[in-house]
Amino acid sequence: MRSILRLAISAAALAVCSLTVLFARVAEAHPHVVVSATAIVNVEQGAIASITHVWTFDEFYTAQAIDGLPKNKDGLYGRDELADLARVNIEGLKEFNYFTFATVDKNELRVGDPKAGDYWLEHKDGVLSLHFTLPLETPLPLQTKGFGFIVTDPSYFIAFELAPRDAAKLNPTAPKSCKIAVVEPKETEEEKKLNGAFSQQMSAASMFGVGPPKRIEVDCSN
Repeated sequence: MRSILRLAISAAALAVCSLTVLFARVAEAHPHVVVSATAIVNVEQGAIASITHVWTFDEFYTAQAIDGLPKNKDGLYGRDELADLARVNIEGLKEFNYFTFATVDKNELRVGDPKAGDYWLEHKDGVLSLHFTLPLETPLPLQTKGFGFIVTDPSYFIAFELAPRDAAKLNPTAPKSCKIAVVEPKETEEEKKLNGAFSQQMSAASMFGVGPPKRIEVDCSN
């Protein structure tokens, strides 16, 4: 299937490999797709409401994904030409919670599904970028403390890297009291013992010889 859904399928396949095979190949493990990620946290109607992702894929994967797709009259891949691909991508990512692992303190927080019109693919400068907005299942009041999230693939089939510039932003109408930051992970014994998705992602990344993913945190409580 010619879509990013193949990423999710491959990630699932890797997850069910036997431990014997997995550890035998740890030294050879490497990501097959590289994604440069940015995120906008949307604060609306007095609550932290949603996360808008922009994932830019590497040139090699882009070439595979668009191979054989029709172009528009200008010889380009526009939103209309990429609409079916975008839809299948989103449907495939749903099973994996969109590789978005949010928490409030140590409690996991689920995200919802993008609505129609809240996702699309863009082909620019030779690469594909997937834009999509994930609503929080439960919007968080502004006084909430400890909200943050990471974007990662636990199988390390996809290497998510935060963009070097503007990796995390707030929407333009967010209250000035809200602050957003990219936080370097602290590799402490306490974090290694944390329950839930966050600690699982840290452990998986460490197994493949890379550091745990950076966390994006938002604080509007002041």
